[in-house]
Amino acid sequence: MNVDEVASSIKRMEIRGAGLIARSAAEALKHAAQEYRGDDVAALRQKLEKSRRTLVESRPTAISLWNAVQATMRGAQDAASVEELRDIVSSNADRFIERSSRAVETIGKFGAKRLKDGMRVMTHCNSKAALSVIKTAHANGLDIEVYATESRPWRQGLLTVKDLSDAGVPCTLIIDSAMRWAMKDVDAVFVGADTICSNGALINKIGTSQMAMAASDSRVPFMVCAETYKFSPRTLSGEMVEIEERDASEVVDPNLLPPGVRIRNPVFDATPPEYIDSLITEVGVISPYAAYEVIVREFGQTSIFEDMED
Repeated sequence: MNVDEVASSIKRMEIRGAGLIARSAAEALKHAAQEYRGDDVAALRQKLEKSRRTLVESRPTAISLWNAVQATMRGAQDAASVEELRDIVSSNADRFIERSSRAVETIGKFGAKRLKDGMRVMTHCNSKAALSVIKTAHANGLDIEVYATESRPWRQGLLTVKDLSDAGVPCTLIIDSAMRWAMKDVDAVFVGADTICSNGALINKIGTSQMAMAASDSRVPFMVCAETYKFSPRTLSGEMVEIEERDASEVVDPNLLPPGVRIRNPVFDATPPEYIDSLITEVGVISPYAAYEVIVREFGQTSIFEDMED
């Protein structure tokens, strides 16, 4: 798909999930570079910058998307020819896609070590990284069972239980408001991440913070599976994460409600680091309070603060 098609699909939630969004954006930028047939490097650079903005604006709150296009465009300003610029963008995109895909497998291996035979696990929404942990543990021979929330309003939980069922993992689908009720039967919680902030806070699918608090009350370990490209360098410079709100029609047909009744449809919520036992990443299992060090190591600090001075 070209850039406009990918951006449109992201907006319409046809492409969803932080990892898939990020990889699709990188692939779209690569496609934009490869399809250019002129010999004006400035024109190609302008085309790619316009494409970058189009992709970011499709989900401006998704840090995985922002990090993906930044990684794909790294070094583009230094290219002296169309061929060099095309090669830079293409190789960057391939590197990002390969690394991000491999990260999920690595997280699965690390996280599976936190599970034991006979455990019951709860998860929320449809995180490929969290599911990698569960499926890896199952493939290793552990007898585990999963409670998966429906995850309204898009009901991503249906994707989760299908994925788990296909892998042979016993699972039970529950409505979101039953998470506190079911927590008494759960031994561990594994969720994904949309964004990890520099202070260790988690931004994820609405309802995640409720699950974390319920887990804390029940003394159930709450673990977050997050690729490093979901860590936000923008929060390092003080930028707040915007909680996206989507159209009310995703929740209910507004015409069915009495006049004057409003609907709010937030996509994410924030979970404080004190409710998180650990972050499981492709670079290791770490404390949420180590997020700052990961951001500096992965993305650098100098460029962030140079941007603040501009």
